[in-house]
Amino acid sequence: MWRHIASNAMTLFIVVLFLAAGLVVWGTREYAAQGPLDTAICLRVESGSNMRRVSENLADEGAINSAAMFRIGADYSEKSSQLKAGAYLVPAGASMESIVDIVTRGGQSTCGTEIVHRIGVTRSEIQVRELDPASNRFVEVAAFNPAEEDAPEVYAELRASSDTRYRVAVAEGVTSWQIVQGLNGIDGLDDPVDMIPGEGTLAPDSYEFTPGTDVETILAAMTASQARRLADAWAARADGLPYANPEEALIMASIVEKETGLAEERRQVASVFVNRMNRGMRLQTDPTVIYGITNGEGILGRGLRQSELRRETPFNTYVIDGLPPTPIANPGFAAMEAALNPDTTEYIFFVADGTGGHAFATNLDDHNSNVAKWREIEAQRANQ
Repeated sequence: MWRHIASNAMTLFIVVLFLAAGLVVWGTREYAAQGPLDTAICLRVESGSNMRRVSENLADEGAINSAAMFRIGADYSEKSSQLKAGAYLVPAGASMESIVDIVTRGGQSTCGTEIVHRIGVTRSEIQVRELDPASNRFVEVAAFNPAEEDAPEVYAELRASSDTRYRVAVAEGVTSWQIVQGLNGIDGLDDPVDMIPGEGTLAPDSYEFTPGTDVETILAAMTASQARRLADAWAARADGLPYANPEEALIMASIVEKETGLAEERRQVASVFVNRMNRGMRLQTDPTVIYGITNGEGILGRGLRQSELRRETPFNTYVIDGLPPTPIANPGFAAMEAALNPDTTEYIFFVADGTGGHAFATNLDDHNSNVAKWREIEAQRANQ
């Protein structure tokens, strides 16, 4: 009898052992398998939260099938104690294993909200943006000009949040003075500077920062980036260009940047100025004259006067030969590429055509005809 009982117990033990092993194998597969989430979500992990609360939030969002299995997996992988506060993008179909890795890896939050300080040529503003998990794109929630408008409530709320990201975005064609003024005015950057970096030496781009970062740190990053871009563009330059060094190419790039905002026109515009230099003609470009008046400190806000076009200054390319002494703005990399790889054309003139682009010409008669058409467009707009 005892032998029979022992035999049954052993059999039961083996069955239980096999069932347990099977359960472990099944659980391991489920933990690593594709999850049920149809579209990406932004998961916020509050400071002081725990894995139980996170697992329940994920279950409520339909991101996992079992909150208990999620916690067991986190415990088994010894990651339960490594939970990091933040806002994290959980992609569609993410496994429980990958989600545990996302919320314990730490580092910069991967979704949520960001505050972007935009420094533009004619206007600066602050944008509040939120990531749309479905498209993985940031969408604007609010925007305001701090010099003209009060900050919306959402701005103050996000400033108080520990997982809000901050960026400063600088547009192509902004001057160094405008950049310094913009950076000095950002609430969140410390130690304003007085010294204005050389014109053209700052790379227009987007720079992420944390509150308390020094203004000089952002400027140093911009300077290093612009130096790399110029070196790369110079190394890939076309043959036969009328530039003695990279600095002259940078001056030309800044002129191209200020003359057109259309990507498809940059190399054509550059070809006009290169052709003029090769023929010994003056550049005769308004943006250089304007820079000689404003010194890059803001915009002129009116048309040029004939007396200003005749006045001899180092930047009046209607009067001086060749290039002005310095860049007239901070050009982007595309403008550098255009200046160093212009189109091959015979164009030596261009004028606005009323569509946002320009009409190009190889001779004065055609140019005068294009100018007459532009004057008609201007007159019609003035009478509307």
